[in-house]
Amino acid sequence: MSDIEIPESHPRYQSLLTRHRIEEGVENGITSKQGLIAQGRGEAFDYLLGERTIPSADEAERVAAAYLLLADHPVISVNGNVAALCPEEMVELAEAVGADLEVNLFNRTDERMEAIVSHLREHGAEEVKGLTADGRIPGLDHERAKVDSDGIGSADVVVVPLEDGDRAEALGEMGKTELVIDLNPMSRSAQTATVPIVDNVIRALPNMTKHARDLNGASREELEAIIDAFDAEAALEAAERAIRGGDID
Repeated sequence: MSDIEIPESHPRYQSLLTRHRIEEGVENGITSKQGLIAQGRGEAFDYLLGERTIPSADEAERVAAAYLLLADHPVISVNGNVAALCPEEMVELAEAVGADLEVNLFNRTDERMEAIVSHLREHGAEEVKGLTADGRIPGLDHERAKVDSDGIGSADVVVVPLEDGDRAEALGEMGKTELVIDLNPMSRSAQTATVPIVDNVIRALPNMTKHARDLNGASREELEAIIDAFDAEAALEAAERAIRGGDID
């Protein structure tokens, strides 16, 4: 962390902490400068949500955990902002559900890729995919089309935090189950998702890990029942009501 001390008693402690993590991510070559803008946009939505996990988001996180536990080949996609904000949380979720971690960037350079892979390894990851980039997502012309064929390319379930809308749509067209973490319920990513999780990634990932551990040992039938009971459209509507200051139940 930087040498700026943020007292935990500060009412915006978590928000200020994430800002400094993103800033450090830029300084360390992990996060792009455009990531600063993306962080600000997400923070605005989180402020409207009351900087808390609303009930519909917690339900979505439990459903996401069920999907991951049932998956044959789950993968967690990692971009620069997520790597800067919550590397340990991603590693813990991957371990809890047996998922691969794969770095995928819009502003892709060899230096950034290596920096993020090293950063994840420093926080406990044993293997990180993304450097091979021997596969492509059809329909995309930018760098986020590049994937590992034995990673996102062959995954059946993909966690896509802070996702680009066009890549979310392209992954959906490939038939992949997408678990999207996005604070904007009106974004293309959230609208495309199998499971839209309208929550801050720093809360969503630990919650998904907790639910995965709680559900560990549940039968396939129990996990499928959790999934079948989920209504993605209702979850998005609940998030919109919360943002507009309405009922969040």
